Order: sequence, then C-alpha cells, then structure tokens
Amino acid sequence: MDLINGYKNFLDNGKTERECISSAVAMAEEKGFRNLDSCREAKPGDKVYIVNSGKAAALFIIGSKPLDEGIRFVTSHVDSPRLDLKMKPVYEKEGLVYFNTHYYGGIKKYQWVTHPLAIHGVVCRKDGSKVTVVLGEDEMSPSFCISDILPHMAQEQMKKTAGEFIPGENLDLVIGLNLNADEKDAGKKKILNIIRKEYEIEEEDFLSAELEVVPAGRARSLGFDSSMVMAYGQDDRVCAYTSLQALLDLPSELETTACTLLVDKEEIGSTGMSGMDSELIANLVSELMDKCGQYSSLSLRRCLKQSMMLSSDVTAAYDPLNGDLYDKDNASIMGKGVSFEKYTGSRGKSGSSDANPEFIAWLRKTLDEAGVSYQMNEMSRVDVGGGGTIAKFAARYGMNVIDCGVCVLSMHSPWEITAVHDIESAYSAYSAFYKA
Repeated sequence: MDLINGYKNFLDNGKTERECISSAVAMAEEKGFRNLDSCREAKPGDKVYIVNSGKAAALFIIGSKPLDEGIRFVTSHVDSPRLDLKMKPVYEKEGLVYFNTHYYGGIKKYQWVTHPLAIHGVVCRKDGSKVTVVLGEDEMSPSFCISDILPHMAQEQMKKTAGEFIPGENLDLVIGLNLNADEKDAGKKKILNIIRKEYEIEEEDFLSAELEVVPAGRARSLGFDSSMVMAYGQDDRVCAYTSLQALLDLPSELETTACTLLVDKEEIGSTGMSGMDSELIANLVSELMDKCGQYSSLSLRRCLKQSMMLSSDVTAAYDPLNGDLYDKDNASIMGKGVSFEKYTGSRGKSGSSDANPEFIAWLRKTLDEAGVSYQMNEMSRVDVGGGGTIAKFAARYGMNVIDCGVCVLSMHSPWEITAVHDIESAYSAYSAFYKA
C-alpha cells in the first residue's frame, strides 16, 4: 500500500498544478535529480528535470542511445476542473460578502454548491514578492462555500434543466457578512481589512493573483474493503503520480531516454505556454539535447518522430447505474487494470489521433511479458459523447502515441473514484513501457 498512501499524500499536497509541480520536483530531488539549468552538460545515466513557468515539468533519465533515436514519454496533465477567482473578486450584495468566480474546465455546476471549499494559489505583488495561499483545509482556518435555495422555495428552480438552474455567475463564495447595515459596503471593507492584516494582500494585488477554489478535505480510502480511492483531482493526477513514481523507481542505466512530462491546461484545450498545444515539448527536448551536445534542428525533429508516448490520461469507468451510456464490451471496468484507448474524440472520432495497430501490438507484447493487467476500451457508446486528450498534439510530430490511464467513476466531480488495482496497474504499465 506504499504506492497508494504516497498517491493520497500527493493529492492532498497537490490541489493545483503549481502544487503538483512543486511536489514532483521535491520527490525527484530526493531521488538525485538535478535541475538541468544548473548543469553545464548532461550525459547517459544523468537524472535531470526542467520546470516551465511553475506549472509544467519534464523529468528525464538519459539513456545510452543517442537522443535522435527517440524518447519514451509518459505525459499527464496536472490541472483539474475547478473555480478560479476573478481579477476583481471581492464584492458585497445586500449584506453578504462574496468572492466572484469563473469556472475552469467541464463541470456540473450544481455539484459545487453547499460543500466546504478551499482556496489555493499565489498572489504576486508588484515588488516581485509572492504570497502562497492555502485556506480552508485546516479546521482552524476560514472555510468557504456556495449557497443554494432551500427546497421549500425552489419550485421554479427545479423546473429548469441541470445545466441551467445554477448560473455560472452564481458560483460565488460566501466569505463574510455586513453587521453594520448603516454603512454601505461595510462588510466588504471589513473582509479586505482582514485579508490585508492577516495575509498582507491588498485589494489591487488580486489583479496579479492565481487563486483556485477546490473541494476542501483529504483523499480517502473508499469502501469497507478499501478497494478504491475517493479524492478531488484524480483526473489526471492519478496518471501524473503513477508515471512520476514509475520514473523515479527506474535504474539509471537505460538504453532509451525516459521522460515523465507533466503539463497544464488540458481541461481547457491544452492552450497557453504550459499546455501541449504549444512548442512546449519541442522546447524542453531542445534544452536537453543542447546539454547533451546533440542538438540540431534536424536531430530534434528526428528525436520527436522516433519517440513513443503514452498519453496518460484517465477515461470514464463503466457505471452500472447508467449502463445504457456505454458499449459494455468496449467499456473500461473498474478493477480490471490500466485502460488503453486507441482513439478518443467524440462521435466520429473527432479530435482523435487514432493509434497505429503496429504500436498497439508492440505494447501488448511488452505488457504481457511484464505481467501487467490492462484493458482496451472506448469512453462511451457511439453518438453519446466523448472527449479529447493531449495525444493529438504529440502525434503532430509523427511519434507513436496512445491514450493510457486509469478509469474514473464520477469524473470531473468534486470527489472522483478510482480503483486501487487500476492505480497499481498504471504504475506497472508505465514502468514496463519505460524499460522496454
């Protein structure tokens, strides 16, 4: 259970992408990894990492083969659906004080109301200093929630569809109360004064802040048999942690260079400088090749083309209570091992990279020889829906790539569910892939 306990600890300490990257770097440095920026050169056997903007990272174990013969990538995203504070978040409305939010990624808005919520992130001041914020996790610290209407008065609300009855602009956190009705905005002023005094944050500092609203609470074992994990952010941190731990447990002597790549922004289309729909992977590999004395434009292109990648993202677990949404013969079943998806996308495979069968056959052989339990699946019945992953952004370089991850029940909800066996299988699959 060391893997599972370590995973739950990783989730507890990594509720934002910045926190995940910080945890990953700390874990890597304990295993002898060095920041590539501090190295004059790099050679086979070296363990190095590169961090991009605090929200993406690549960790390499350099193999004996030249880099232009390819790298074994296992790539996960460390962002998760959440709420973000707006740039001017504090307002008062008829006696109640709120934080104004904007939701991030695909959520069911009604799932976020009336639950204890926490705030994690950073506030950057003009003088270059930063304030790290973690509020709402400790019982002694302030807590927050989004209010809702009582059932006795919700007749009109209940007539609306689930996507309509909680407007996005109403997903605002209750953070204080005006006890001085004679003074306008007295509650807002009181809260801003507390924030200034307790956390040394001025109202204008919110303009340069990155504050994320997430479910409060720790990862838990689920079920009488503790066969599952219930936690926030398992999409996609379950794959991030298992791929990272698999890399950290590898020997230094490898033939092919191994890389755990942790990226951001997948939940909103992999955009931005820390997402995969950018030059991120080419830039990171270029830095490594330069330190190894192997860089050229052509060598970089050859490296990426000859590489293999497991796009280690989660998939939907088969839900027996909603079985009509799935093709059960091709669904991912909890407890049956890590899941491979030849294609993702929606309906007519839109947005998919659709892995080559030759690559899949090689993977089958590799995993069977390593004794890894795995399953092949697609997310849902045709025409029901679907989703994209980062695989298509790696495929643009010509490398072989397939989606490979843990199936998740209640995906994108504040509390997601995974199976312990599948987490262990993911670790074993990534380890076998790195070594093959």
